Amino acid sequence: MQVTRGTDLAKVIDKRVAGRLAEARDVHTVGGFLDFLPRRYIDANTAGRLAEFQVGEMAVLVATVVSANARSMRNRKGRMLEAVIEDADGTTARLVFFRAYGHEQKLVPGATALFRGKLEAYRGSFQLSHPEYTFTTDDSASVYASGIVPTYLAVPKTTDLSLTIAMQQVLGSWEGEDPLPADLLARHRLPSMHEAYRLLHLPTSQADVGRGRRRLRYDEALVVQTALAARRAQYDAQTATPRVPQADGLLARFDERLPFELTAGQQEVGAQIAADLAAERPMHRLLQGEVGSGKTIVALRAMLATVDAGAQAALLAPTEVLAQQHERSVRKMLGDLAEGGMLGGADGGTRVALLTGSMSKSARERVLLDIVSGEVGIVIGTHALIQDNVNFFDLGLVVVDEQHRFGVEQRDALRGKATRPPHVLVMTATPIPRTVAITVFGDMETSELRQLPSGRAPIVSHVVPAARPGWLQRSWQRVAEEVGRGHQAYVVCPRIGAEDPDAFLDDYGIANPWADESDLPDPTKQQTASVLETLDTLRSEPALAGLRIEMLHGRMSAQEKELAMSEFAAGRIHVLVSTTVIEVGVDVPNSTMMVIMDAERFGISQLHQLRGRVGRGSAGGLCLLVTGSENPVTLERLEAVAATNNGFELADLDLSLRREGDVLGGRQSGGKSGLKHLRITHPKDVELIELARADATQLIADDPTLADHPGLAELLWERLDAEQVAFLERG
Repeated sequence: MQVTRGTDLAKVIDKRVAGRLAEARDVHTVGGFLDFLPRRYIDANTAGRLAEFQVGEMAVLVATVVSANARSMRNRKGRMLEAVIEDADGTTARLVFFRAYGHEQKLVPGATALFRGKLEAYRGSFQLSHPEYTFTTDDSASVYASGIVPTYLAVPKTTDLSLTIAMQQVLGSWEGEDPLPADLLARHRLPSMHEAYRLLHLPTSQADVGRGRRRLRYDEALVVQTALAARRAQYDAQTATPRVPQADGLLARFDERLPFELTAGQQEVGAQIAADLAAERPMHRLLQGEVGSGKTIVALRAMLATVDAGAQAALLAPTEVLAQQHERSVRKMLGDLAEGGMLGGADGGTRVALLTGSMSKSARERVLLDIVSGEVGIVIGTHALIQDNVNFFDLGLVVVDEQHRFGVEQRDALRGKATRPPHVLVMTATPIPRTVAITVFGDMETSELRQLPSGRAPIVSHVVPAARPGWLQRSWQRVAEEVGRGHQAYVVCPRIGAEDPDAFLDDYGIANPWADESDLPDPTKQQTASVLETLDTLRSEPALAGLRIEMLHGRMSAQEKELAMSEFAAGRIHVLVSTTVIEVGVDVPNSTMMVIMDAERFGISQLHQLRGRVGRGSAGGLCLLVTGSENPVTLERLEAVAATNNGFELADLDLSLRREGDVLGGRQSGGKSGLKHLRITHPKDVELIELARADATQLIADDPTLADHPGLAELLWERLDAEQVAFLERG
């Protein structure tokens, strides 16, 4: 029988072991078993040590039995066995088996075994209750001849020894043609696929394990980079209409009116975008920038250049609040240039339209007519822009704000409204570490804005321990002082109301991915702050008497949200109690203070984005991070946010603390990563990613369809599921 990765595992190894693997670990095939890698490796020559484990952890170590005693139990029938084992340091632990049968003949003084069990504390000593064990002195001597013992995730009624023996059978039956070209393996000194699995499952040294892991990490990097390289090649093969602005046209007139000078960074990025727009292949550029670095004006200049060239530009925003904010900002910056053809409008100007789902039918129909006729040059909207009945006269540029809030289908639907492939500019307000950018955004050209506009005062941040008497009271007094100076303040809460079963749904209905699991709410303690409760508290707070305090959250109607934002922007609301709906894009220069309640419930990057809503004028800003947590790791994280305003530094810190999150899916932090082997925080793995990027680019250039590399093509479809492939196609 020819054994392949897809072969039923039960046809190759003991059916009982195969059945337990299938039931406990969802492992059904040879390939699944090969990828069921050891969690750790114990060197029986030096043994494991009890000191390596914390109480409550699963301990795996080689130890020697120093005493054993079987005795009858007082309160029930049968005999129990108590034994004492000693590790290489001389530390001892008590073993307890409430059924001695089958153990007392094996666990005798002098016997050495690999023990696995939950480490407990009992009367001041370590204890393992009913641990699994595998002897290293008899049957296993030939299996573990090198002394390196692989240990796996627990499989009930199955020892590590039996898994290793099963793996010997698999590796002896499966030859496995290597999916990668031989020249790549030779160039990077990588073992074959078969050899890599042997090194990982049957190692003779720790160096073997390192070589095997390096091969799997390179494979993963090559899979991702090949998918991205293929996407880049697709873009390069398309033909777009060059969009070159007139020498004395709309863009030039806008630039003449600017009351400030663009930063060097804005000028540099603007030149990059202008060159992209003038090319015959569609632009596909990611613009990431520091909070307040002026991404919006860079995007507006690109849209004006497109309109100048006779086409239309569309800006897609994730929420109505943000779409409305963009429309107000664009109109304010353009002035009469946004009223082309209208009474009082500037000659040669354009028109700006807002399209959202909450508009009345008559207003919506007027906007749709203006879009399809070409009367409107710049269209700003939410998901309503991608409805079937929205048609453009000539869509030349698509700007996507906060790209991670949109699915591939939504972005592609907007691009599909152009007669020829439009230019695409994707913006994100969250600085992305370089390693994430080259892993996830490798099909885009990337621009960065790190410089803040001149005259922008820094934001001062402090951590406020909620448990300290008077500290929170002083925070509200500080809000009143700021309002007394003619400014405004935000108070941000992690949830909307007390009725929320999950306190951490954001305004897009997504469970908050930033929350620190160590600070999950204790039902016996006070729940985290909500907008509704905090609004009532602040309205009754003596220090804030006489101030107008209102709220903003995602469950309010579009009209209610618009009213709240317009009133706040006009200065008629002094304090706005909000959820993270104000996280990006909201621009009220007069707001100078923010209090973030239960700040431990937000991640580093999100805290940085939130506080970026204040200090947008010349008066500077103050951000107070209120926390009831006493977790030292959490407090260290909050202090790190308070210590710097550099978003790129914080993004790198965030990555190092949270790892990469699910970089091949929509989840942005914490949990299980879409990358199984790569560690994009590790310098050696970053080197592999960069090697794989160069290799993938050359492979796709020489063989765009991978017709000459069927093994690699199969590896792509095996390793990347449909959702991950779609996520990589960041349209």
